Amino acid sequence: MQENMLDPKDVASNVYTLKMENDRVRVFNATFEPGEKAAMHHHPDHVVYVIEGGKMKLTSNGKTDIFDLKTGDALFLNTQSHEAENIGQTTLALLVVELKK
Repeated sequence: MQENMLDPKDVASNVYTLKMENDRVRVFNATFEPGEKAAMHHHPDHVVYVIEGGKMKLTSNGKTDIFDLKTGDALFLNTQSHEAENIGQTTLALLVVELKK
């Protein structure tokens, strides 16, 4: 499947809300209720800022990573396609900034 067909604003609109876009970045709010999933989607290099912490599972190419995200944390993730799931008991809120080349 092509990357442009895995746009989070289209395939994971239950979680992702596009807040701003220009020729350099796209900025999303991503809010996951407990147990909520974002279907397989693609991000270029991106920065994630944790507004409300929680526990997230990312699955990509058969590999699963678990993140215990603390409020105020920031992380950089390389280009990837993944499915995301809130596996915690609290609402998880993120600010996701995709970098355009």
